[in-house]
Amino acid sequence: MTKIHPNAPVLDSPRPAAPGRPSLPEEASVEALTVWRRSLLLNGNGFTVFDAKGNLVFRVDNYASGNKGEIVLMDASGKSLLTIRRKKLSLSEQWLIYEGDEATKPRFSVKKNASLIHPKSLAHVSSCSSSSSSSSGTSSSSSSSSSSCVCYDVEGSYSKRCCMIYNDKRRPLAEIRRKESVPGVSFDLDVFRLLVFPGFDSAMAMAIVILLEQMFGSRGALRG
Repeated sequence: MTKIHPNAPVLDSPRPAAPGRPSLPEEASVEALTVWRRSLLLNGNGFTVFDAKGNLVFRVDNYASGNKGEIVLMDASGKSLLTIRRKKLSLSEQWLIYEGDEATKPRFSVKKNASLIHPKSLAHVSSCSSSSSSSSGTSSSSSSSSSSCVCYDVEGSYSKRCCMIYNDKRRPLAEIRRKESVPGVSFDLDVFRLLVFPGFDSAMAMAIVILLEQMFGSRGALRG
C-alpha cells in the first residue's frame, strides 16, 4: 500500500501572500498533517490523520455507526475529543461542535454559507459562549467576544482541496491543500494536507475539515 503520511521535509517553501493578505507563518512553525479520507475500520467511511512523523493523531470511525446526526473526532487511542452534531429543525445547514462527549453545551456553531454576496466563503464558525473562543487555541478572539460573533471564516474550494481558515481579523489559522506527488506516486483527493498555523487548535481545524466534507464532499455520509 502506498505510504501516505508525510516524509521529512514535510513542507515546501512558504508561498508568498497575495496582495492585501497577511503573510503565512514560517514553515518550521507550521503543524503539517496528512489527512486520509478513510477509516481504520474495515470498509468504514471516516478519516485517518497522521503527523509529520507518520504517527496517528486523529481518527473518525463512526460514519457507519448508525447515528446519522453525529460524528466523533477521536485521538489515536480512541478518546473522544470533539463531537459534531447536526442541528435539528434548522432552515439552513448548521452543525454544533461539543467538547468530548458533551451533549448539552456546544462550543461552536458552524453554518454553511448560503449568501451569493460572498461566493468564496464556504462556512462561518461562531462561538456558542463567550468562553469558547478563548479555549479554542487562538489568542485573537478574546473572552469578551459576543456569542453571536463569527470566530472563523472558511474560504476557497473544498472540492479542489484549496481552503483557508481565517479568524475575525483575517489572520490565517489553517490551510487545506492538495498533497504533493512524489516520484512514481500521485495522490487523489482522498489524501490531502492540513497545515495548522501557530496558536490554532489542530483538533478544531480537523473538525472544520469534517464539516466541509459533510457540506461539500462527494460522499458525505451523515445527512441526518
